[in-house]
Amino acid sequence: MTNETTTEPSIKRCPWCEGFELYRHYHDTEWGVPIRDDRTLFELLILEGAQAGLSWATVLKKRENYRQAFDGFVPEIIAKYDENKIAELLSNPGIIRNKLKIVSTITNARSYLNLQLQGQSFSHFVWQFVKHETFQNKRTLMTDVPAKTAESDAMSKALLDVGFKFVGSTICYAFMQASGMVNDHLVDCHRHSVGR
Repeated sequence: MTNETTTEPSIKRCPWCEGFELYRHYHDTEWGVPIRDDRTLFELLILEGAQAGLSWATVLKKRENYRQAFDGFVPEIIAKYDENKIAELLSNPGIIRNKLKIVSTITNARSYLNLQLQGQSFSHFVWQFVKHETFQNKRTLMTDVPAKTAESDAMSKALLDVGFKFVGSTICYAFMQASGMVNDHLVDCHRHSVGR
C-alpha cells in the first residue's frame, strides 16, 4: 500500500504580484478586469496618479484610507474642496501627503465634471483609445510589457488637453492595464483569459 500525498497544483501568476497577499488578491480579482463605470475609472486614474514615483503596492495598501479621505471619490464633492480641506488631507497619515497630487485630484474632479457637462461620459472618453475593446496582448515575459504605448501617449495628451493632471503616458498605460483596456496578464498566468 503506497502512501500518496496529493498536492494542489500551484497557481501561475504574473510575477509582479508576488510578495504579499493583498497584491496577489488584487491581481487575481481586479487587475485587468474591464471597467466601464465612470466613477470607478475616475478613482483608478486618481490612484494611478498618486502612484507616480512610488510603487502600486504602496497605493494599494492605502486605498481604503484614500476612499475615506476623498469622500468615496465622488467628483462632485472633491471639486468643491478648499484650502482647509487640502490642509486636512496634508495632515492625513493614511494617504500620500503630496500637495501637488492632492491639488491635482481636485483639478481632475473638475475636469471630469466638465467632460460630463459637454455630454461626454468619462468611460467613453478613455475607452476610445482602444476603440472600446480590450487589446488582447500575448506577452510571455515581464520584459515584453512596455511602460507606455502610442495609445497611452494619445490618452495622456487628450486628458491633459481637457485639464487633467498627473496623467503622463506611463501613468495612463498603468491605468489601461488595471482597468482592462489592455490585457497584459502573461500568457501563462491563470488570469490571462480575464479580458476576453
